[in-house]
Amino acid sequence: MGLLKLFTFPVSVPVAGGKWVLKTILDQAERQHYDVGAIQQQMAELAEQYQAGLVGDSEFDRREEALLERLLEAREYHERKAAQS
Repeated sequence: MGLLKLFTFPVSVPVAGGKWVLKTILDQAERQHYDVGAIQQQMAELAEQYQAGLVGDSEFDRREEALLERLLEAREYHERKAAQS
């Protein structure tokens, strides 16, 4: 059995390292996507753009709706993570 591990070592180590890299990237992407503060900041920036006339009514409504949905998802995500801990 030990000899088999020795022969598969050149393949198994990069695969394990690749899994770790992918998990790390996924974790970081989730943190950024579900960052409540970042979503609220984007909402504030959108409001400023709207008040400055840089964004029209329909564009503002569409983007605000998307951000509100994302904010709700983020809060649910954080509640699930807290319940798992």
